[in-house]
Amino acid sequence: MSIFSEVGRRYRSVTRYNQILAVLVKYGFEDLVYYLEKNKRVSFFRHLIPKASRKHATMHSKWAKMRLVCEELGPTFIKFGQILSSHPDLIPLELVAELEKLQDKVPPMLNSDAKNVVETELKDSAENLFAWFDPNPFASASMAQVHVVTLKSGKRVALKIQRPGIKEIIIEDIKVMYSIAEVLEKRIPSLKSFDPIGLVKNFEDSILKELDFIHESVNVQRFYNNIKQDESIDQFANAPKVYQNYTTAKVLALELMDGIKIDNIKKLEEKGFDTKVIAKRLAKSFFKQIFEYGFFHADPHPGNLLVQSNGHICYLDFGMMGSILPRDIEIFGQLFLAITRKDVNKIIKALQRLSNYKAIDNIRNLEFDINEFVEKHSVRSIHKNELSTLMLELKDIIIAHNLKVPTHFYLFARSLVTIEGVLQKLDPKLDQLVLVRPYLLSSVAKKFNPLKIGEKTVNSFYELGNYMEEFPRDLKNAIRKINSGEVKVDLTHKGIDPMVHTLQRVTKQLVTAFIMAALIVSAALFIISEIEPLWKGYSLIGILCIIITIILAYGMIRNLGKGDYDNM
Repeated sequence: MSIFSEVGRRYRSVTRYNQILAVLVKYGFEDLVYYLEKNKRVSFFRHLIPKASRKHATMHSKWAKMRLVCEELGPTFIKFGQILSSHPDLIPLELVAELEKLQDKVPPMLNSDAKNVVETELKDSAENLFAWFDPNPFASASMAQVHVVTLKSGKRVALKIQRPGIKEIIIEDIKVMYSIAEVLEKRIPSLKSFDPIGLVKNFEDSILKELDFIHESVNVQRFYNNIKQDESIDQFANAPKVYQNYTTAKVLALELMDGIKIDNIKKLEEKGFDTKVIAKRLAKSFFKQIFEYGFFHADPHPGNLLVQSNGHICYLDFGMMGSILPRDIEIFGQLFLAITRKDVNKIIKALQRLSNYKAIDNIRNLEFDINEFVEKHSVRSIHKNELSTLMLELKDIIIAHNLKVPTHFYLFARSLVTIEGVLQKLDPKLDQLVLVRPYLLSSVAKKFNPLKIGEKTVNSFYELGNYMEEFPRDLKNAIRKINSGEVKVDLTHKGIDPMVHTLQRVTKQLVTAFIMAALIVSAALFIISEIEPLWKGYSLIGILCIIITIILAYGMIRNLGKGDYDNM
């Protein structure tokens, strides 16, 4: 049986290779025809091509053809294109724009197939599980479709059902993509710097997570919890509840949310909604996700946004989410504030922090580009208040100077472009910079929170204690290795000064630490023994010892925060 299954698997692989090759040849031929038509080359051969073929070939640019290739090859390549569109540092901007248009709408699967998946996953019949199961899908895509069901309790639920066999198709396609990536790396050395195999690996991790509805349910629950725990007056978002008892790796049960599609301006106005108010609420809810929660909806297009009866914005479809570290949230806040203040040095510093202080080839050119960027922004009248415009222009500078910023920077930029398209329809004059400023200031102010500073101080003392405990053993091991010849010490003068400086600094810190320990013990003895002179019943000598200890501790904490080349 295993031999036949292996033969069947190889046959499927060969068949898929042939399908991919046929699509590539088809659009490659059209691209050649487009080139001949556009440049009026080789008229003899052009006239041999049927007029209908020439007309079809010239309808789309070469970048549009790449999008059509992805759409024709199916869900795996569509998802790969969508993820690739979040990497403008790797592909041309024209291709990014095309890949963002990718659609994965397909005909719905058979009603019996959808029902079978549900019954297999939930291990019971649909009749026993639900009071009503709508056989007609509410929505359909290449990887899953949604049916409306009613629970026995009367709750209406949106049931997302994975297409049967889709995982096997995607896994097979990923193997093909790995093969193509290996060929590209070997045959086109210039592509090696883009790491095609690494790109496929990242895509594999992403799409396999998306195929696991448990992972998506965690995203929904995390988003839902952030909203429910936020009791501030500017919290205007909502999200569906997850029904865990009806959720598996292939079935996701979410509360069915009612509302009006956010881009249906006519219906919103008929229901008495002020679209300017809705625009402000949408913008605030998104900025809170970025600068307060650090977890944001990365695909906020109109189809994923509903306006509910209370005027709140309900988010749907949590397959694509962005996550930002608290450190990066603070950097984003500093970056945007520096832009509004035209502070070139702080903008550069923020970009360097985002790129983990990657060496800049030409700092003067970067300063020039940033200065031009802030000056243009200060006098701009069109798109002046759009954050996405700032992000996209910064993205161009980042790519031009080869700064490697985190992927969520591009995901943030892309989601801003998407949500600003919605905001533009609701209120074309909305000033986003005014709305976002309080969140920027709050994200930066968190760094100076007294509780955070106290926590850092305690952690510093804890780390110092561990350091003092481990240092003698590490020093002893190092000396043993030097004596045994495992480590050879080069005493050439070159580079020895920094090492001497570091040793001096470590020695001073150790001596200070021992003095502090002695003072603490002495203070305790003086106070307990009530050694005179006394002040309010406490030994003044003991109190003096504590004050000296605090001063020494402050100095040590400052020195710990300095680099090895700072003056002592």
